[in-house]
Amino acid sequence: MSAGATGAPPRVAVIGANGHGRWHRRVIAPLHEAGRLRLVALVDVRPIEPEPAAALPADAAVFTDHAEMLAAAKPDVVVVCTPPHTHLPIARDVLAAGADVLLEKPPVLSMAEHRLLAAALAETGRACQVGFQALGSAALAELTAAVAAGRLGTVTGIATVAAWQRSDGYYARAPWAGRRTLDGRPVLDGALANPLAHAVMQCLAVAEAVTGAPVRPATIELERYRVRPIEVDDTAALRVVPRAGPPIVAAVTLAGEDFVAGKVLVTGSAGRAVLEYPTDRLLLPGDDAPREVPGRRGLLENLLAHRADPAGTPLIAPLARTAPFTAVLEAVQAAPEPTLLGGDLVTATGRGPDRVLTVRGVNAALRAAAASAALLSELGVPWAVPPVRTELAREGAAEAGPVPGH
Repeated sequence: MSAGATGAPPRVAVIGANGHGRWHRRVIAPLHEAGRLRLVALVDVRPIEPEPAAALPADAAVFTDHAEMLAAAKPDVVVVCTPPHTHLPIARDVLAAGADVLLEKPPVLSMAEHRLLAAALAETGRACQVGFQALGSAALAELTAAVAAGRLGTVTGIATVAAWQRSDGYYARAPWAGRRTLDGRPVLDGALANPLAHAVMQCLAVAEAVTGAPVRPATIELERYRVRPIEVDDTAALRVVPRAGPPIVAAVTLAGEDFVAGKVLVTGSAGRAVLEYPTDRLLLPGDDAPREVPGRRGLLENLLAHRADPAGTPLIAPLARTAPFTAVLEAVQAAPEPTLLGGDLVTATGRGPDRVLTVRGVNAALRAAAASAALLSELGVPWAVPPVRTELAREGAAEAGPVPGH
């Protein structure tokens, strides 16, 4: 019998309780204190790191094996915050044990894995929320409502630009950091797949508002670059051409000259909107200046509400909504190794784990790409390379391997 049926608060566990799992523990702590859930277990292969803002309840158990935890603790909801290549097997175990899952992004690494997880959801009747927390933004909701209402006219393009910096220490944070594969399995760390995945997903959410349905990519064009001997991109330009709706361009870097938090630009026949998604600042046609639109619906709270009222409270980030993002990841995974940038183009500052590498002129190039819905190679950027172009089948899986760009 479920917790909801007995009136007791849902039993919650976290698999992958260290690292970013500590953020989830901080989200859980006030809900536990308020009696809205009961934290019953943490799981990690390493000793549990203390989190001052989220003390472990006295009766919560600690495990190193998730299967043992599922059998002993019998949770109703499980947060999975483990390396991406472990998501599918762990999530399937959670669903088979009768629990709902909050699965960190990226949920899976291929459309084949997406279909396997969707089948497990259908078979068990459980729910899966994916950890794209920015989708709960009130600013995004206002932007998509404006798009759907026609305030921008006919939307002709959607783009995102972001410029962050990551140090050498960032790439030493975990065995899978900066890796394309680990122990023979795809990992797919990198700017597009991990820290700036939210930027891509925000664009896909806006495109969904244009057509009223999740994006169905027809073509994915991709340019990937790196400034270190890593296996994944730290700078990238991506263009998704959907079967219906406007093209989507992402121009991002972890080697930026100055910080651009992450902007989504929506261009229409009646004007342009700009959403700075990390800060929830929004500029709509007719506004004099960007304004903060406060409010975010938490994904865990939304999942709990959905459990209590599935028909009346839809999930913010159900697995099905993330299928276009997974199609993009699949194209990234199949693409050749990123082009290594160096020489006078790259500047180093700091030492040891704090060393940061930046690409000269990258911010201006990325801003131009986002503003014109173009790839870097189309703008004449001297260090740009031709894109890899992938054609996708109707369901989102690639019909053939990557094809070098024109």
